Formats: sequence, C-alpha cells, structure tokens
Amino acid sequence: MINRVVLVGRLTKDPELKYTTSGVAMARFTLAVNRTFTNQQGEKEADFINCLVWRKQAENTANYLSKGSLCGVEGRIQTGSYEGQDGKRVYTTDVVADSVQFLEPRNGQASQNNGHTTHPTDHQRSQSEYQQPQTQQNYTRVDEDPFSNSSGPIEVTGDDLPF
Repeated sequence: MINRVVLVGRLTKDPELKYTTSGVAMARFTLAVNRTFTNQQGEKEADFINCLVWRKQAENTANYLSKGSLCGVEGRIQTGSYEGQDGKRVYTTDVVADSVQFLEPRNGQASQNNGHTTHPTDHQRSQSEYQQPQTQQNYTRVDEDPFSNSSGPIEVTGDDLPF
C-alpha cells in the first residue's frame, strides 16, 4: 500500500499553531494548489488542501510561513469523521505532512505595501538574494558551464547512477 502526497502551493492564511494537552505542537494550514489545466472559460483553478503538521515542523511552519507563502509539503492523506453540531456525520480529509519545505527566501515572501499583499517578481528581487555565500564552494554558478572545458563524451559508470 502506498499513501504519498507531494504538493506545492501558497498558504491561504496564516498557520494555526496549537498544542495538545501533553504539549505536542500541531499546526493546521490550507494550501492553494493550482491545477495544471484551465477551465472552459480559460481560467486557472486551484484546489484548497487542508494540511496538518506536528512537533518542531509545526512550530517552524507557524513561525516562518504566513498567508501567501510558497511551500512544498510531502506527507500522506488521512481521512476521518466526527458528528457535527446538527447530529450529521462530517467527513474530513487532511494531508499529514512529514516535511514542509519553505520555497521562498524569508525576505522574498509577500510583503505589505499600503495594505495590499504583493509578491515580488524575479525582476524586482535584489541580485544579492541570488548570489551564493563565499563559503559554499561545492556549487556551480548558473552562468558558468561546468562542461565547457570538456573534450568529448563524458563517461558515466553504473556506480555514478543513483538507481
């Protein structure tokens, strides 16, 4: 049996952080995930997916993500039900996150501008956000071709492959 979910989307509101009676942190948030196709009117639609995350990841999510933040979630689907106030059975579906990835730099998240939330485009972000710290020497700059000095084919052995 496989129950795996991978999502990328934006938070529809700030995460809600709560603690169980035994002190375990839990955060709930809703992720708006764009569909890959358009409807008959040519508009993009989104699914709004309820997510749940526990422990330290819950605290980090609540502290560092807010409405409009872009994040990735990896986890599993969990269904449940309870009896509503009107006596009818209410069914729930949540993604229980094993991992929440913050996909924007903190200063690249939605910023307040005269009461309106804006998301900076790549052209508006400062070049320093894309420059790498001098201490990270194991990365290749995007504008450098790592194969430019190569003469001929590159040999790959079975030991080089991850599978």
